[in-house]
Amino acid sequence: MAEIINMPRLSDTMEEGTVATWLKKVGDKISEGDILAEIETDKATMEFESFHEGTLLHIGVQEGETTKVDELLAIIGEEGEDISALVSGGGAPAAAEETTTEAPAAEEAPAPTASAEVPEGVIVVTMPRLSDTMEEGTVATWLKKVGDNIDEGDILAEIETDKATMEFESFNAGTLLYIGLQEGESAKVDSLLAIIGPAGTDVSGVASSFGSAPAAAPAKAEAPKAAAPKAEAPKAAPVAKAAAPAATPKVSKDGGRLFVSPLAKKIADEKGFNIADIPGSGESGRIIKRDVENFTPKAAAPAAASGTAVPASEESFEEIKNSNMRKAIAKNLAKSKFSAPHYYLNVEFDMDNAIAFRKEVNAVPDTKISFNDIVVKACAMALKEHPQVNSQWFDDKMRLNNHVHIGVAVAVEDGLLVPVVKFADQRKLTQIGAAVKEYAIKAKTKKLSLEEMEGSTFTISNLGMFGIDSFTSIINQPNSAILSVGAIVQKPVVKDGAIVVGNTMKLCLAADHRTIDGATGAQFLQTLKGYIENPISMLL
Repeated sequence: MAEIINMPRLSDTMEEGTVATWLKKVGDKISEGDILAEIETDKATMEFESFHEGTLLHIGVQEGETTKVDELLAIIGEEGEDISALVSGGGAPAAAEETTTEAPAAEEAPAPTASAEVPEGVIVVTMPRLSDTMEEGTVATWLKKVGDNIDEGDILAEIETDKATMEFESFNAGTLLYIGLQEGESAKVDSLLAIIGPAGTDVSGVASSFGSAPAAAPAKAEAPKAAAPKAEAPKAAPVAKAAAPAATPKVSKDGGRLFVSPLAKKIADEKGFNIADIPGSGESGRIIKRDVENFTPKAAAPAAASGTAVPASEESFEEIKNSNMRKAIAKNLAKSKFSAPHYYLNVEFDMDNAIAFRKEVNAVPDTKISFNDIVVKACAMALKEHPQVNSQWFDDKMRLNNHVHIGVAVAVEDGLLVPVVKFADQRKLTQIGAAVKEYAIKAKTKKLSLEEMEGSTFTISNLGMFGIDSFTSIINQPNSAILSVGAIVQKPVVKDGAIVVGNTMKLCLAADHRTIDGATGAQFLQTLKGYIENPISMLL
């Protein structure tokens, strides 16, 4: 059966997209995961992959053309399948005077396929696609509750994606009538998230008929049906009827009602604590964040002493549910490791001049740079001289980037984020230092935006601050290389034929052999050596 592919929502503020390049043509065989096209959004040009298999039967938007989110982009189906009705109808019904509701550009889901009609003014809000690789999302926190008035631009919830926890704002005004996912629950993109509409509207039928929609809703692949007449608004129905069924309340050890904040519950789950064991200090004994952070579990009571008894031991373990970020890291790094032929080049640089240089720079009032800032700047300048290392690999082409955007790996509680220092070769050392520091703070507080994590052409991972002398990294695709930076170590070295105390740093370049030959990688490291061992040359 043919599947309609609509213009995807590839950023949180995207309302329309432009097809920059089609990477497939009508008649091509499509496999799940194939890149169909490059879509230009309001933030960046991003690859759009297929979630379906079949033959590309129709292209609805030509290269250079622009269309709104959820408008017909392409159709995939069986070779020779008749799709004339879908093409003429354009997939999803267009907004017209006769239809029940006008489709919002970003949030409104396809009309439920069951018999229930959507009352006038009611908007179905679905799980948004907040990153280019997001397949499902988890509701970390609801910032609104059923019955609250919603204004356009209000933050409805914090959604955990495969990359970060991001705020999700409403593009509609009204009353929050229904919540389809509770905090901590996950669902596929385009699944029912919430319903907004006029206060008192009964939307229980809409919610039950929508169900848990898959990523590509079947309604999108059907030819448009005749418009249904508007349904009369029911008499004021209590908002409570539209609310999601309440979860079974937790109870304390003494059998009483247990009150706990969502954040406290999340932290307790991550630490493996039994929430009922934690005393609450909030209102009505509510367990809050500080209660969990200050809680120390009691050790198990030792067995009764005996002259010949052997202390009993038992196996135990803790299971932690994989976060969306952790699953994405596993998927992307496994794909990189097993698809890109990695090879590794190891070098050791003399850091005496860099240490003296940094000391002099930091002696200037209100100026502070790190060794990592020196490495970022040196890499950026070396990449301008070796564009092959600043490249990206695609199945049918190689892209040599003239701009230098360096991703700097930052460890966070859930895994690893890579904010990007854009045009790093054009920035001063102090500007690089300020940007990296700001991004590190945002990463640890989950405030990095999608735009701040997109577009890297080269990546640096520095574990030297943790005392690691040397290590290898997995390439952050679609980059062709990643540089692993170790600690500066004081040790005996030979200079001018004499053994003296010196300072050295080990680095390892992991490169993709499809784009970077060994000699090319070695030449890049030689250029990098010149900048790092003589940092004053970066200022000339």
